[in-house]
Parts: sequence; structure tokens; C-alpha cells
Amino acid sequence: MNWGVELWDQYDNLGAHTQRGVDFLDKYGQFVKDRCSIECEYANKLRRLVKNYQPKKKEEEDFQFTPCKAFLQMMNEVSDIAGQHELIAENMTIQIVKEINNLVKELKDDRKRHLHEGAKLQAQLQASLSQLDKAKKAYEKAFKEAEKAQENFLKADADLNLSRAEVEKARTLSVMKSQACEDCKTEYANQLQKTNELQRQHYTTTLPKVFQQLQDMDERRITCIQNFIKLSADIQRQVFPVVSRCLDGMVKASETVDPGQDSRLVIEKFKSGFSPPVDYPFEDLSNFKNGEGNTGLHPVPSFKTETIKGTITAGKLKKRSGIFGIFSSNKHHIDDTKDYCDLPPNQRKKKLTQKIEYIQNQIQQEAAARDGLMKMKLVYEQSPAMGDPLSIEGQLTECGHKLEKLQAELQKFQEALAHFQSYLSDAEGITLTPKRNKKDRNSISEDSLSRSASDSSVNNPNNNKNLVSNTPPQANGCSSSYSPESVINRSRTSIQEVDVYAEEEEDNTDFDLEPLPVLGTARALYPFDAQSEGSIPMEEGEEFVVVELDQGDGWTRVRRGDIEEGFVPTSYVQCFLYNNC
Repeated sequence: MNWGVELWDQYDNLGAHTQRGVDFLDKYGQFVKDRCSIECEYANKLRRLVKNYQPKKKEEEDFQFTPCKAFLQMMNEVSDIAGQHELIAENMTIQIVKEINNLVKELKDDRKRHLHEGAKLQAQLQASLSQLDKAKKAYEKAFKEAEKAQENFLKADADLNLSRAEVEKARTLSVMKSQACEDCKTEYANQLQKTNELQRQHYTTTLPKVFQQLQDMDERRITCIQNFIKLSADIQRQVFPVVSRCLDGMVKASETVDPGQDSRLVIEKFKSGFSPPVDYPFEDLSNFKNGEGNTGLHPVPSFKTETIKGTITAGKLKKRSGIFGIFSSNKHHIDDTKDYCDLPPNQRKKKLTQKIEYIQNQIQQEAAARDGLMKMKLVYEQSPAMGDPLSIEGQLTECGHKLEKLQAELQKFQEALAHFQSYLSDAEGITLTPKRNKKDRNSISEDSLSRSASDSSVNNPNNNKNLVSNTPPQANGCSSSYSPESVINRSRTSIQEVDVYAEEEEDNTDFDLEPLPVLGTARALYPFDAQSEGSIPMEEGEEFVVVELDQGDGWTRVRRGDIEEGFVPTSYVQCFLYNNC
């Protein structure tokens, strides 16, 4: 189909059609440009979304669970998908938008040139038609004048009243008009022939050529739009493999979610290591009234911490609380030197391990820095022009001090962890119950601790140096820090300035103390097998005299008969105190 043949008379419509085609191409280019903007905006919003939902520092601990890890992986995949949308926008901008802009400009120039050429041909044909019309009108006028002159001549020749000269004049005028008519007729015929030839060329050759150029231009425009649509689809299809891998990554991330593992993590995170508290015994008041000489006794719950007036404990209570205050954590200040004794056993072990790993990493960093400084010093010594070796001495000294401090701190925490693990291994299978009164955790007096150690050494004078190795079980204590031996040991290693412990370190011999006053009686509720120094075994129902109450460490000091003294778990006995205590 050819526009020049089929649409030979639709010059104006073809001009309007090609203009609408170019406008549509420009509109399509604007559409692709807006789509690129949307793709970029979508990618930016996806990245902002991922950034906003990244874990905060206070939430990092919660992101050890598998759903949180899967969520992080999913957000990484979403970020990658955002990058693919940016790639789509970039490729469309370069390969489509710019090409459309160039093509629109080119098509507008071509259309303008073709239409200008067509308008020129139209003007030529119109000018030829105008000349033909003028020639025709001149011929018509000359023909009418010739006819009228001939008619006047005939009338004059027939009129006998006119002279010969007047008749000759009429004849001459008629001949002139006839000659002019012939000239106009010849000119009209020539112009008609030229006009017809021009018109034939116009509608068969020249104008169809212009229309063909417009048709080619329009078909090129349509083909380009087709190619651009395919290219946009191909550009988007190119990112499908990456997007598909991202979606597969999301599916794999979802498959890593393990409820059982999360449950184990929760147990590991919050497990205290204590066992549930034992049942409270039934207190039969009638037995107290019928008991011999015990009308003044009253039961003491195992979780209650008492301070007896008139004993060494009462006098040193405030001082002992201050001593152990260094182990308590301040809500607004974190002490790097604390040994986490206020945490349950499992949590304390975990914290100590993490602290040791952190210090080891610090030591590695400082060692690497020291090695770098040593190499730099060696280079300076070999090439003095590069620098002064003495300028590095201060940094090396400071680095050495840091390493020594870190090594000492590492050794302290490793010893604490070793002692604690030793305690846990000794305490396996023994019931541990949490303390009921957290407030009394640090209420152990120095003299009471010293006396506990002294009395423990009475029964075991040769093993006083191994207080930490075998720790008795505790019922209400904070891991090993409140057992009869480990409390004294930690106090000695952590607080060198306390006089009572300094004296024990200088002279580690048997203690010669007077027997402690009797504070009441105690009856064993459960059997207990002593596994460490300072504790004594007991059978269910066995009775003792109480010589020292539980000071918050979960142990009560009792005496069997008149000789054997030692500690027993407070939760394993029921105490009856005298009224004057």
C-alpha cells in the first residue's frame, strides 16, 4: 500500500497524522521516563525501608534467634531487589529514553522537510492553475470582443447610409479583434498543456514521492516504538534471574527458622541453673507446746536472713556490706572488673566466657599494634631520615602497659571462670534454689566469713589452703560466691586491703576460738551428704544446735554434740530460735 497512490488528495490529513504520530512517540518516551523515576523511587524506598528496620544496638541480642536472622537475610535480598530496580531504571534511561528523544527530534526535522517540499509542489501547481485561469479568461474576453467586432462590421457593411471609410474602419477593427482572439486562444492552449503536464507530474510522481517519504518516516516511528516496547521487556527480563535468586534466598532464609533452636537459645539465655524451691513444711504448733523446754522457739523460714544481736555479725554488718558492695552492679555504671556474681550460675558462666573472649580480642589488637610499632621503629633505626625511633618509645611503653593490664584482667577472669566451673562440677546433682531476698545478698559480715572459715578449719586443719577446690552445695546462694570457702577466697583475691583476710593469708594456721553461743535448735528435713570442707553430713530427723544463722549465703552453721561443727544447707533444716535471740 502506497500513500502516494491511495492518498494522493489527502495532503493535509497526512500532515496531521504524522504530527500525531510524533506526538505519540514523545508521549511514550515521557511514559518510560516517568516509569524510570518510579523504579528509582521504589528502589530508594525499599532501601530506606531496609535501613529503618535494621536492628538497633539495643536489639542486637534479640537477633540471635532464627526468625530474626531470617528477617535480616530477607532484608538483604530486598535490598538486592532494590538494586535490580535501579538497574532497570538506568538501562531504560540509557537505551530507551535517550533514543526516543533523539528519534523525536529527528522525525520532527524530517517531517518538516517533507511537508515543506510538498507545500512547494502544491504552490507550483496552484500557480500553474492560476496562470491557466488567467489565460482562459483572456481568451474568453478576446473571443467576445472579436465576435462583437465582427457583428459591428457586418452591420456597418449592410448599412447603406454609412460611408466607405466607416465600413473599412469596422472591418479593420474586426480583423484586429479576431487576431487578438487567436493569440489568446494559442496562449490558453499552451498554458493548458503546461498545467496539465505539471498536474500529471504532481499527482503521479512528485507528490507521491513526498507522501512515500512521510509513509517511510511514520513506519520507522512505529517500528521504533515496537522495538522500544520489546527492549523494555527485555531489560526487565534480564533482572529476573537475579530477582529469582533473591526470592530463592528468601525461601532459604525462611527454611533456616528453627523453633526448637530458638527454644534452646531462650533456655541458654535465661536459665539460672537453680531448681524450683522446695515445699514449705507444715508447722504444727502443738508440737512446739508439747516440746521440752522449747516453748520459746519459733520457726524460721529458710529464705529469711536474721541478724543476731550480741554476736560479731551484728557489729560488722555495715562494714561487710560495704566490702561486698564492689561486687554489686550499679544501674547507671558498668564496672568492667566485676565477676558477675549477682547472676545465676548459667548466666554467670556465659558472661565470664564472653568477657574472656572480649579481652582476648583486645589483647590481639594491642599485640598487633605493638608489632606494627616495633617494625616502624626498626625501619626508623635503619633509615633515620624517615623518622626518629625515640618518638615511638612512648607509644610502645603505653602499648606495653595496656597489654600488661589486659593480661592481668584476662588472668583474673580466667581464674574466676576456672573456680566457678570447679564449683559447678562439684555441685552437679545437688539442688540449687534461688534466693528469696535479693536485698540481703551483700549482707554477709567480714567477721562472720572469717569465723566460718576458722570453724571450718577446726575440723579440717590440714586442708585450709584448698578452700576453693571443694565447695559445698548451697540452697539460697549466688553460684559459688556465697559458699563457705569461695566467699573467703574471692574476698582474699579481690580485696587485699581488708585486715581480717590479710591476717589469714599471713598466718594460715589453725584457729583457736571459744565455742560459739547456742542460738537455738535445728531439725534435718532431708538427708545431706557433705561433699566439701566446712560442711557436715546429716540424716533426716537428726537434731543439732544452731550456732550461727544463715547470713544470706544459703548455709546455717550447726553443732552436733559438743565437738563437731559445720555448715548445712538452710533449706534442708528447720530452725527453732530461743526468745532471747
